[in-house]
Amino acid sequence: MGWVLSFDPSAVLAPGMFLALIVTLLSGFPVAFCLGGIGVIFALFGMLSGEIEPQFVSALPQRILGIMGNFTLLAIPAFVFMGSMLESSGIAERLLESMGRVLGRVRGGLALAVVLVGSLLAATTGVVAATVTTMGMISLPAMLKAGYDKTLATGVIVASGTLGQIIPPSIVLVVLGDQLGISVGDLFMGALLPGLLIAAVFAIYVLVISALKPELAPQLPQAELGATQPLQLVQSMLPPLSLILIVLGSIFFGIATPTEAGVIGAVGAILLAALNGGFSRKQLSKVCESTMRTTAMVMAILLGSTAFSLVFRGIGGDQLIADVLLNLPGGRVGFLVFSMLIIFLLGFFIDFFEIAFIAVPLLLPAARQLLGPDALIWFGVMIGANLQTSFLTPPFGFALFYLRGVAPKEVKTRDIYRGALPFVGLQVAVLTLIIAVPGLVDWLPRLTAAMTPGPLA
Repeated sequence: MGWVLSFDPSAVLAPGMFLALIVTLLSGFPVAFCLGGIGVIFALFGMLSGEIEPQFVSALPQRILGIMGNFTLLAIPAFVFMGSMLESSGIAERLLESMGRVLGRVRGGLALAVVLVGSLLAATTGVVAATVTTMGMISLPAMLKAGYDKTLATGVIVASGTLGQIIPPSIVLVVLGDQLGISVGDLFMGALLPGLLIAAVFAIYVLVISALKPELAPQLPQAELGATQPLQLVQSMLPPLSLILIVLGSIFFGIATPTEAGVIGAVGAILLAALNGGFSRKQLSKVCESTMRTTAMVMAILLGSTAFSLVFRGIGGDQLIADVLLNLPGGRVGFLVFSMLIIFLLGFFIDFFEIAFIAVPLLLPAARQLLGPDALIWFGVMIGANLQTSFLTPPFGFALFYLRGVAPKEVKTRDIYRGALPFVGLQVAVLTLIIAVPGLVDWLPRLTAAMTPGPLA
């Protein structure tokens, strides 16, 4: 170069690039353009300062081609399509109504029905916005009409809606598996027990609080419940439950890769929608458009993050982050506390796609060194559970905003915030248990590995 900057570029460019990313993200500018734009600008700074050779930046097209050829990422549009089709076909609505009538005889039964249906929807849709919005529109008016306390009613909806972050097949886990470089199938298996444990804790809390404070969840009169319809309940539960078992079973037993299982789920969702009278050409067009928008958003963020990470690595940013993480006080424990805190705070402001594509690659080198390659599944499940907690925590939890958008006017924002707090505490307790007892994550992947001839793709 004809001139050299008067400061040490390696000590300034990497922190400056990271700071520029934070500022632009907080400005509300689209994340994909923030990442890509900052990558291009700091690539120019790096070349002017002599930190980056022009040939280094030429590796970007090859990286983009590698992303386009990534078979694992094809699972994202498949699972998004499956969830969108089931959500728009009316299956979720019928399931909530029939479950509410059967469990309405139990004190707190409507809230318990929301937890159970939320768990099923989490395993079929995997999208927090769709689950929270669907249950908010259907079950919240019913609970308020039955005399339920607003905080309990809203809290159980937002908490159950976030189960889609951790219960497989979750889009969050697909992205995390790709970014951590581990088997998505193994990550699904590792997250299954923690996800069900969180749902069980929610259900137990609903039953206990309803028994201790009956005024929060009045028992419904027999006249409002009508006759018990076990057959109707089975008919509403069997289709989504069968689809879940087929999708997850094909992955767990090595019959199909997560991507192939996603396609099976998408085809199964179309068949279920057709059988339930919720399928039409207009409906298919709507679902395809929704899937395209979500997938395009994910890929745009991924391409932007690829440009950002390449330049960040070129100017020594990855080594700088690794040095900081490896020298934290407390070693392994200090790293876990710091990384979980960072991800929790990021979950207040940005979506899980951005967190997976920005934060996880920065944490990965230190995680491999401090935790070991065998602990990455455990680390991925902790990230998923952590994101679920942050999406529920006031004042910026995304799930709270989704419910606020569909809640009746008599439900205030403070009611939603107060209702979420007990469930945040429950999730933090389960997250602490996952950290303290890694066997909750490891046992099913090890068991399946012993039963199957080869690793899952």
